[in-house]
Amino acid sequence: MDRHDIGRRVASRFVRATGRVALAGLIGLGLVPFAEAKTLVFCSEGNPETLNPQLAVTGTAMDAAHPIFNNLVEYEVGTTNIRPSLAESWTISPDGRDYVFKLRRGVRFQSNAVFQPSRPFNAEDVVFSLMRQWKADHPFHAAAGGGFDYFQDMGMADLLETIEAVDENTVHIRLTRAEAPFLADLAMAFNAILSAEYADTLLKAGKKDLLDTQPIGTGPFTFTDFRKDVAVRYRAFPDYWRGRQTVDTLVFSITTPPAARLAKLKAGECHISAFPTPENADEVRADPNLRLYTTEGLNIGYLAMNTTRPPFDDVRVRRAVNMAIDKASIISGVYGATGTAATNPVPPTLWAFDPTIPRFAFDPGQAQRLLEEAGLKTGFAVDLWYPPVNRPYNPNGRRVAEMIQTDLARLGIRLELKTAEWNSYRAIMQNGDFHLALYGWTADIGDPDNFLHTLLGCTAARLGGNNIARWCDKGFNNLVTEAKEISEIGRRKELYAKAQRIFHDAVPWAPIAHANSMVATRAEVKGFVIDPLGYHIVENVDIAEPEPGR
Repeated sequence: MDRHDIGRRVASRFVRATGRVALAGLIGLGLVPFAEAKTLVFCSEGNPETLNPQLAVTGTAMDAAHPIFNNLVEYEVGTTNIRPSLAESWTISPDGRDYVFKLRRGVRFQSNAVFQPSRPFNAEDVVFSLMRQWKADHPFHAAAGGGFDYFQDMGMADLLETIEAVDENTVHIRLTRAEAPFLADLAMAFNAILSAEYADTLLKAGKKDLLDTQPIGTGPFTFTDFRKDVAVRYRAFPDYWRGRQTVDTLVFSITTPPAARLAKLKAGECHISAFPTPENADEVRADPNLRLYTTEGLNIGYLAMNTTRPPFDDVRVRRAVNMAIDKASIISGVYGATGTAATNPVPPTLWAFDPTIPRFAFDPGQAQRLLEEAGLKTGFAVDLWYPPVNRPYNPNGRRVAEMIQTDLARLGIRLELKTAEWNSYRAIMQNGDFHLALYGWTADIGDPDNFLHTLLGCTAARLGGNNIARWCDKGFNNLVTEAKEISEIGRRKELYAKAQRIFHDAVPWAPIAHANSMVATRAEVKGFVIDPLGYHIVENVDIAEPEPGR
């Protein structure tokens, strides 16, 4: 009997015994096991644009990178509470500018065909991971597949003053100013810790690009391979510092249509499914073999107006668009019970939300009068882009776009609907190649800075930045920048309230909705906790053994 025959017998026994993954699904992903193994399959909504979190700008890519890496600090699963990770402890100076991190000892890096680590994780790796993004003359600053957009948009280049390895297990970071969300920023994906030794090995071998395309980290899973439109595959890292995972293999099965993800979940071809639609949610609840996890989402779905392109450089036109969109119909028709109408750029679950700011009323008559004042009585023609994949903040981009198209047509605004593959779509948004676009955001940290500064600050209005409306208001920017630099919540709340008022008056967006985050799983999945930041955390997730007689 050769190894293929053994593999077929083991695979058959695996499927019969557990009922967890259909054999057809395993074969389709090239995952028929040759030894008794446990495979966890996550149905992802799209292709990651990268597997290096330093380059990631979408939740899709951050999900795909998360199993490979750790940060100095991290969020306690299911919360926005910071806890130690690769840093065991830290101290902060009274003026908020000096952070000293004591690093965890004995943490091992993963290996691959070109790299076998000779030492544990240490301070050199922390310095490398930050300096690589910060300094243009760093040998690894020129990255394969993109730039360090998050690092730039978060203002890290201006925030950092020095990064020093005090000794092998101590790192000192000095800031140019106090920064209230700095610890939370360090928990974000782009601040993952890479191996300086791996980088040095690749530099000597003339294979620098592998740092980003064949990633090495300290996380629970080792990267195996990535086949676009098919799957990202991982194996459990046996030397993981928290202990080996109970599953042997992890697969991100790339399945863009929500209906296809639900079908795979029902068939047992995946165990966890991203972003079920409101319609899917009802089916999941009704199926005894499935489970639906839901939580209030820290997110915003919005219509961005490119303020650098006429006629959206005119605030009267932007206000008219806000008044012409029937947001209540969009909520009821697309989001259902999972959505609430948005007023401000921050969700009402965040402490900075200002409830006194009024929502733009649905008033087509007033919208028409504003267009007439702007000299656009007969309307105009522009493009409206919508995302090709469903997102937690927008479960059906095309349907929302069609409803907006109908609403604005009443004012003579003729919209040509456009879309593109998700990674191309994101690039179009960040390069400003549109007039109107549906986009959104799920928070990276539980701080209003992640909405107001990251999405609407002047730094992020650059090409490649997350301020896709290209709106730069100096008064707004000064307020949200000052709010970053102080720790007193009451004062920060005052500054953010003023900033939200400026946003409301200038309306670079038409805020649409905040939506609940939802994840669907098989009933046999154990240990999964839904993340309020919208990620899909698979560390310590297990698959239960079948009950006797089943």
